[in-house]
Amino acid sequence: MRIKTKKIVVAALFAALACVATMIIKIPSPLKGYLNLGDCIVLVAGWMLSPAYGFLAAGLGSALADIFSGYMIYAPATFLIKGMMALVAFYGFKLLFNRLGDLPARIISGVAAEMIMILGYFVFEGFLYGFIPSLVNIPANGVQGMAGLIIGVLLIKVLKKSNITED
Repeated sequence: MRIKTKKIVVAALFAALACVATMIIKIPSPLKGYLNLGDCIVLVAGWMLSPAYGFLAAGLGSALADIFSGYMIYAPATFLIKGMMALVAFYGFKLLFNRLGDLPARIISGVAAEMIMILGYFVFEGFLYGFIPSLVNIPANGVQGMAGLIIGVLLIKVLKKSNITED
């Protein structure tokens, strides 16, 4: 298989995984959104794929989950927020890996990416519902981010042990 074809297939696989992981467990949040496990796939896509492929896989997969789940109004914001998360995870990891090593670089880049998610949804929901009411989702998004980070770090370790990652 050609290299470009392989990258597209892997990115499509990550988009599908992000969509399924986002849809499989949905816990309603106070402002008409929901908590999910999709962030772990978003982070792994950011760590494993190139910036463009990671952005598209994370953004498309997560936005499709919103569309399929009846949260259409969130889909454009989700596309941008989850895509940005993958970019922050990618560049943060690359920047920190040589200085700090694998695990600290993943944790710090993952925390930074999750902060993008928390801030992104706060701003988006602030415009939809008002900024004061949107404060109520910050703790819930923080919990989702922590779960995504922990599962993402564990998942990348499993993938590395299985020689599936390319780094």
